[in-house]
Amino acid sequence: MKPVVVCGGGLAGLAAATVLAEAGRRVVVIERERHLGGRAGAWTEQLKDGTPFEMERGFHAFFRNYHNLRALIRRVDPELSVLQEQDDYPIVGAQGSASFRDLSTRTPINLIQLVRRTKSLDLRALMNVDARRASAMIAFGPHTYARWDHVSARDYLDSLRFPREARSLLFDVFAHSFFNDEADFSAAELLMHFHFYFTGNPDGLVFDTMRVPFSRGLFDPLRAYLERRGVEVRLGVRVESVERDHVRLDAPTTIEQTIEHAGVVLALDVPGLRAVAERSTLGPATRRGIESLGVAPPFVVWRLWLDRRVPRAPFAGTTGVGLLDNVSVYDALEDESASWARRSGGSVIELHAYAIDPALDDARVRRDLLAGLHRIYPETRHAVIVEDRYLRRRDCPSFAPGSHALRPGVETDTPGVVLAGDFVKLDAPCALMERAVASGFVAANALLGRAAQGVHAASSRGLLARARI
Repeated sequence: MKPVVVCGGGLAGLAAATVLAEAGRRVVVIERERHLGGRAGAWTEQLKDGTPFEMERGFHAFFRNYHNLRALIRRVDPELSVLQEQDDYPIVGAQGSASFRDLSTRTPINLIQLVRRTKSLDLRALMNVDARRASAMIAFGPHTYARWDHVSARDYLDSLRFPREARSLLFDVFAHSFFNDEADFSAAELLMHFHFYFTGNPDGLVFDTMRVPFSRGLFDPLRAYLERRGVEVRLGVRVESVERDHVRLDAPTTIEQTIEHAGVVLALDVPGLRAVAERSTLGPATRRGIESLGVAPPFVVWRLWLDRRVPRAPFAGTTGVGLLDNVSVYDALEDESASWARRSGGSVIELHAYAIDPALDDARVRRDLLAGLHRIYPETRHAVIVEDRYLRRRDCPSFAPGSHALRPGVETDTPGVVLAGDFVKLDAPCALMERAVASGFVAANALLGRAAQGVHAASSRGLLARARI
């Protein structure tokens, strides 16, 4: 039996492989890295003293409306014991703070509560807000992309006339969390994300985190789960091209260079997908859709091992402190870092910067991030950095104004080839890890010709959707 070839071992590819294998199909997963997980993956490194640790590409929040992701995790952890609940989603700004703790999950009650908590949104400020344009945030629906996709998130947020502090705390952090710059991020995408995570989310905006590194918590167990079902996983192998009846690999000469296939799931990141598409025989619509995809500006993850404790919240979004977008106290999140902190008396801190100017050099980025940390957590100013790991990557999808019309969906005009990833267009609102997994489930169902895996679909209409704002 010819296998279905899954190109890419991130969440999207593994979700597709899981459903295909459970349906009895032969599956081969091809992943260019030496580890699974894609942008959520982890790999083993060593500290200077020889202590091994799992490095990741940054903190990930497991929001409680990520029902498809949770369905995937339950394959290897039915009770979701690897996740731990957080009780807040704090935002720390240069001139204030915000909290999503104990907010109602019903709209508009949650909005009213949030406004009441925001000191800069007094009556005078609210009278100045463009209420009709602001109401688009609770009016998401089928019309939203036609109405707002050509507008940038920055222009939309500017038009609301919120006070600077309120906008910074309530919207700027949120918009930046999707790795895109506001000036080149579709307002329609912003409104979809706002609906999915907040106004249309019955599970609330507070999230869970993983107790252990992602490799131990998900990807190693999931690989074992798949291999028990006959899935072949090939790491360190790059897909060269996809043809009508075979996939060509850029692999060592000691293994086969081509695989005859019974279907292909292209679950690569955008740069990898575009490169493969250029060398492949694909239908014209498939090619146009892939060519339309863009890449967001670079993001940075900087993990610091400090010589003293930082008794702060496990995670905080930040705004108004330079490039710094959030801070994670890893020893309050996962067991590996907690063990190091107990032995050393220190803390493991992770700093993120999203959508940075590509022209900025790494030395400037480091100085800016450290200054931001010292400003919001003054006790770190005299801490010594015992060890650090700095990652700069540019492979997240962009969602530029006007891009939605050409954005490809899962099914293509190339027989036997489907797409999966957090870049694809889906019928229901979702984003990031949840979109990756949902697209993988949809892709597997498309190749099987049946719904072997139920796909949870979030509400696609906001409270005021009928108004078509």
